Amino acid sequence: MNETKLTEFRTRLHDMADDLDRQDDRGQDSQKTVTLDQQSVGRLSRMDAIQQQAMAKATQARRNQMHMRIKSALSRIEDGEFGYCVQCGDDISAARLDLDPSIPICMSCAKA
Repeated sequence: MNETKLTEFRTRLHDMADDLDRQDDRGQDSQKTVTLDQQSVGRLSRMDAIQQQAMAKATQARRNQMHMRIKSALSRIEDGEFGYCVQCGDDISAARLDLDPSIPICMSCAKA
């Protein structure tokens, strides 16, 4: 893979990480502990708030996982291993990397 393409992927990965950071900042309030003040919030409203909190935490977990994939991809770029499957070592197709440059495995390994 040429240096121009690697620079393009590196830029996209950094942009993806920045976007996740912005989403993290917006999602912090949703993950706060739900207060159980029965004078201000009814039982169903508390249940809804607890459900929303659980969904926000699950979303945060997915963002954390994506952060790790991005860091790993950036590390593979620096190590000269980007574009190769981490399981079998074969090339990852350019079309697959264009869709998501953080993808660590080839299509064959993904299907297995």
